[in-house]
Amino acid sequence: MGTQMGTPKQPSGPSALAETPDYEITFEAEPKRMHVVFNGQTIADSTRTLVLFETRHADIHYYPRADVNMDFLRRTDHHTHCPYKGNAAYWSIEVGGETVENAAWSYEQPFEDVAEIKGYISFYLDRLNAL
Repeated sequence: MGTQMGTPKQPSGPSALAETPDYEITFEAEPKRMHVVFNGQTIADSTRTLVLFETRHADIHYYPRADVNMDFLRRTDHHTHCPYKGNAAYWSIEVGGETVENAAWSYEQPFEDVAEIKGYISFYLDRLNAL
């Protein structure tokens, strides 16, 4: 994914999945309760996460926005583009005077092939704690 500054624009055209038959993205509901904690504060708590399985990437949990405490998230100007998912917007997390920059992201207007992740947020777990 490349890094750009400014407001992410809606992707145009289809995702690259149709052009890359050896590349897959699939989703599965996570059956157990998942938590994201930063600086002792619960940022996300959900029994409704989706696990995204993507070729050549680690499995990633996506949390429904309704299960994320958005009071701790601050939107940033950082965004990236994935040819398979679209443009990602980012948030920093601030708790008790501690900040972790660009620790969460979301595909707010994902390509139709991965529409399941619309309304979901994911986190860089190496910067936070997940239980």
